[in-house]
Amino acid sequence: MGVPILSLTNGRHPQMRWPTRWSLAAPALLGVLACTLCISTYNIFGNFWDEPEHIAAGLVLIDRGEYRYDNQHPPLARLAAAIGPYLAGTRIHGEPMPIGEAEGRDLLYNSPASYDTILTLARLGMLPFLLLLLAASWLWVRRWYGVPTALATLVFLVSTPVILGHAAVVALDVPVTAMTVLTLYLLLRWFQSPGIASGLRLGLAAGLAFATKMSAVPFIGVAALSLIALRLLWVARAPLPWLLSQRVGSAALALLLTMAVMVGIYGPNLVYLTTPDLAPSPALDFLSGHHGVVHDLAYRFAARVRLPLGLLMVPTNFLGVEWHNEHGHLSFLLGRTDLDGWWYFYLVALAVKTPLPLLLLGLAGLGMLAVRGWREHNVYLLAPSACFVSILAFCCLYSHINIGVRHVLIAYPLLAIGAGCALCSAWEQWRAPLARGALAGLMLWQVAILGFAYPDYLAYFNPLAGDHPEHILVDSDLDWGGQDLRRLEQVLAARGVSQFWFGYKGTADLAREALPPYTLLKPNQPVSGWVAITMLTLQENQAGYGWLAHYRPVQRVGKSIELYDIP
Repeated sequence: MGVPILSLTNGRHPQMRWPTRWSLAAPALLGVLACTLCISTYNIFGNFWDEPEHIAAGLVLIDRGEYRYDNQHPPLARLAAAIGPYLAGTRIHGEPMPIGEAEGRDLLYNSPASYDTILTLARLGMLPFLLLLLAASWLWVRRWYGVPTALATLVFLVSTPVILGHAAVVALDVPVTAMTVLTLYLLLRWFQSPGIASGLRLGLAAGLAFATKMSAVPFIGVAALSLIALRLLWVARAPLPWLLSQRVGSAALALLLTMAVMVGIYGPNLVYLTTPDLAPSPALDFLSGHHGVVHDLAYRFAARVRLPLGLLMVPTNFLGVEWHNEHGHLSFLLGRTDLDGWWYFYLVALAVKTPLPLLLLGLAGLGMLAVRGWREHNVYLLAPSACFVSILAFCCLYSHINIGVRHVLIAYPLLAIGAGCALCSAWEQWRAPLARGALAGLMLWQVAILGFAYPDYLAYFNPLAGDHPEHILVDSDLDWGGQDLRRLEQVLAARGVSQFWFGYKGTADLAREALPPYTLLKPNQPVSGWVAITMLTLQENQAGYGWLAHYRPVQRVGKSIELYDIP
């Protein structure tokens, strides 16, 4: 692994005092703990909003070689989710439904295996990405900061509820975070040794990251640009031709492999990109331009020769995300809704969704690394801070899709690196018992959050959010499709409720759930009797359901459903 380039301990490498066996056993145990905690929540929550569509998208690609649903997202994580259900006998019957949520719901409720089995198998497909995230973070920190700092980083990461919450569901955010961290680590390794092998490793990781979620493209892009700019700034004395000769070849190989993986992940199925009469094709226009000689030749060729499905889908991914961002998404923040979002959305989200010890030590550590890295002209020292700032700035300035802190989940491993560095540096420098007691207290507070937040890791808010976090954030931060439906079933049964009104936004098949007779609650329709309403329904249509504010809920079911008994 090489000697750490930074000693945070006044010249003494902590790696030298750390037992070798613990350098392997400790991260392995933390990985097992993280996976165990995720698995233990499976039977508590029904399907979250996006899970049916993700499963259906992956299964259609495996079963039929087609990619139909919500194709702004690439398929890698969806394939991982679909493998388990496919091996359990789940198949597409007849013509796939036109809407992914409906197809996924049908797969969950009408497969040879049970609903619980299919959902569990799909969720298990996310755990390798969680382990990869921990492994990549461990390798990054151990290489440049030493084993104790790497271990502290993993403790902070594993004890972050948002990470575990999103790793426990079929979603793309932990997978893309894992692949992005791995790619950035391999980019720094390539800086050190810009050879063919390191270029191929970098290209493979980048290709898999881009094949997981399109947000990896700007995340890796802006972070890489900031790191390359710093690298060039601090090696300016070296002749530019010499620098280029050392890197152009391996960089070209990395780029070619990245593109090959992005296309190849869709499988060997071949398709025509346009019809014989040269019908307009957005994918072809993306690849060849909207007019000109190259455009005309591309259309004639693509009308006669079948090409890999990925050449159709990769441009579609880009165009889909761009269209989504341009048209916005209904978002909720601080009691207001908006289509275009707010530039400060992610700053607020990180402030209230991040455990306070991680937030305080993480920001302090990233600041410390930035100052030391700048003074020493050391890009490896400054890398976590540069990546954190550049990615977060991009999200704040560009993104109009403000639907959850999950979209900046990459901030958490970077904060964890900062927190680990700050903790270890302060522990060595502050030898007074009171100071070390305070540091130990922060660490114990961080770890204790795992117990206090269980099992509602995804819906966790820190004390800054107060008693009513639903007034700050909702979508996928508190309520992601009424995930507490099973808890509601148990509560209604315990209270002997024979019928109720239900305000619900989600993707479960309510007719197949163990609910008493219900009537869907419409906006602007005051009723009496038992009423259950999900936070997403309530907060995103405050005008339509504002009449409920005159009544006090009898119970909060889980974190996402309010239950009323209205006289």
